[in-house]
Amino acid sequence: MTHATHEVFNQPLPLADVNLFDINRPLQDALKFNAPKLDTGALRELGRLAGSAEMQEHARLANVHTPELRSFDPYGHRIDEVEFHPSYHALMGAATAAGLHGTPWAGEGSNPHVLRAASFMLFTELEPSILCPISMTYAVTPALQENAAVYADWGPKLTSRAYDPALKLYKNKSGVTMGMGMTEKQGGSDVRANTSQAVPDGRDGWGERYRITGHKWFFSAPMCDAFLVLAQTPGGLTCFFLPRVLPDGGGTRNGLRIQRLKDKLGNKANASSEVEFQDAIAWRVGEEGRGVPQILEMGTRTRLDCALGTSALMRQALCIAIHHTRQRQAFGKYLAEQPLMKNVLADLALESEAATALALRLARAYERQGDEHERLIARVITPVAKFWICKRGSHFSEEAMECMGGNGYVEEDGHGVQARIYREMPVNSIWEGAGNIMAIDLLRALRKGDVAGALQAELAPARGAHAALDRMTEQLPARIDALANETEARRLAQDVALALQGALLAQTAPAAVTDAFCASRLGGDWGHAFGTLSARADMDAIVARAMP
Repeated sequence: MTHATHEVFNQPLPLADVNLFDINRPLQDALKFNAPKLDTGALRELGRLAGSAEMQEHARLANVHTPELRSFDPYGHRIDEVEFHPSYHALMGAATAAGLHGTPWAGEGSNPHVLRAASFMLFTELEPSILCPISMTYAVTPALQENAAVYADWGPKLTSRAYDPALKLYKNKSGVTMGMGMTEKQGGSDVRANTSQAVPDGRDGWGERYRITGHKWFFSAPMCDAFLVLAQTPGGLTCFFLPRVLPDGGGTRNGLRIQRLKDKLGNKANASSEVEFQDAIAWRVGEEGRGVPQILEMGTRTRLDCALGTSALMRQALCIAIHHTRQRQAFGKYLAEQPLMKNVLADLALESEAATALALRLARAYERQGDEHERLIARVITPVAKFWICKRGSHFSEEAMECMGGNGYVEEDGHGVQARIYREMPVNSIWEGAGNIMAIDLLRALRKGDVAGALQAELAPARGAHAALDRMTEQLPARIDALANETEARRLAQDVALALQGALLAQTAPAAVTDAFCASRLGGDWGHAFGTLSARADMDAIVARAMP
């Protein structure tokens, strides 16, 4: 006689085949505030695609079957190619078809940068790591336009919604992607310590041509079609455009040698690499000796994407936690009905919505860079949002994982999405300038124009919404004066971020959300961990808004 050892019950179903846009009220309301006339039809369709079980399976496979370096072909020829699982290409094709890379620069529709930001967030909930080359392709245009001849040839390909992974001449491709190479092993964030050398090699239709010899310690997405890189010239550190395939008509591959792929904590589906340049041919972009400010035209928008990406990962982790706790029972109730769990979920929901509000406001600032207020706001919110949102990400995802207990910690053949989110979180905080770099960049921003005045104008519409927010608004100018030094710059970045988040929620969120956020984050009625909200907070309303 056989006996069943156990029966499977009280196990939640996965969160799949759900429209990620339709269930995201915080994102919808942030869009109404930042782009009230925006047609959200494309976002609804992308939300359906990103939430589908089919695309979730592609995300799993792309992370389980990670990229592999192929240095040589079977006959011994050096090829320096990275091989990806087919699911990686399926995801890249979906991301480019949605216009997450270069299409805002094509001038499509109203509020193209806000639309693209919201789309980027929805796709991040599906799979974040393949978005590295997508983000860099979006960010490259302002910098690349400094070489008008290169941009004239490459611009239309950069805005194409076609995905073409083949390594061949740009003219023969339906669409292209671009990457970046700044850091070297001896310098890291101190890119002025770079040793790669560029020597003049004549001039052609793309302008001043150079040959580069050296290396890059982090070189993301090495299968991109071209890169912006930094190298030393007699005039100082300079920015260059370096294609993988040379425009010589013969399909000659440039002198870029992939040494190895990075074995990273997370970001597994994306290929990050170490490379060497052996007389690699490149064309100057911008003035000689002005490489850092030139390439930071690209880095600024990748910092925007770090804030957008972490906000989206928070949202994904929160939704999975709520979905799980509404189905799982313990001690006679569903977990979501337990008072302490309700506190944790509500606290996470506040953090997630505040991150979404700040990240989307930053995206709006990039729509109107001719407006002085928007230019100043973009300059100050970029480092603040990247610092604070990304710094909160790892703590957030750990708490969301804990809502699921051991089920959240375990990875079964890539099905442990919470664990994947947790491993992904640190990259946005580290990439494109870690926390200290962002805090110092905030100090630089404060020295350029009336940034304090711009912040006060930004906070003014929320006056009267909450006493704690009013106090912070009144105290902020004095705190800027007191904390505008390198030792305390992180505290200043935190204060500015929280004040802006409170003001934005006062204009976009229901009173239950605004009151609980301001009382906890600005009023001090909070502990040092998630789940320490006051019992006065309307937790049921907060969680219901987060996920209907």
